[in-house]
Amino acid sequence: MTLQCRIAPCLWFDGQAEEAATFYTGIFPRSRIAATLYYGEAGRDIHGHAAGSVLTVEFELDGLHFTALNGGPQFRFSEAVSFQIECETQAEIDYYWSALTAGGSEQPCGWLKDRYGVSWQVVPSIMLKWLTGDPVRAEHVMAALMPMKKLDVAALQRAYES
Repeated sequence: MTLQCRIAPCLWFDGQAEEAATFYTGIFPRSRIAATLYYGEAGRDIHGHAAGSVLTVEFELDGLHFTALNGGPQFRFSEAVSFQIECETQAEIDYYWSALTAGGSEQPCGWLKDRYGVSWQVVPSIMLKWLTGDPVRAEHVMAALMPMKKLDVAALQRAYES
């Protein structure tokens, strides 16, 4: 038997699904809003949302499919799940960091929370090489990385080469 499926994150919002999808698709290249679905009268006694309000927004970020769901206030985002953005240059890190922290907050070690509470890691694409090669070099990189918020590629490179 051959199974073919696609795994896609579903992000639970409290009324901001459409706003968030628009925000994200405005940041990432090759992104788009694919479809918007609305609550109907069916199940209103269970879901409690007004007919005609946004239920879900299907969107893509750089080709990766997401669903934004207006589920209600029951659940909040946490750092237990984050999205990694691997960047080739410091300019890319600066761009994503600035765009995603607008209205959000900086966190340690290249992590941030956006204005909706979604956690992101903005990291250089070479990071895995720096951390899985020579253990002494990896320790130097970790020592440089730990006090940083937005990552500084040149400083991490210097740590790797020391």
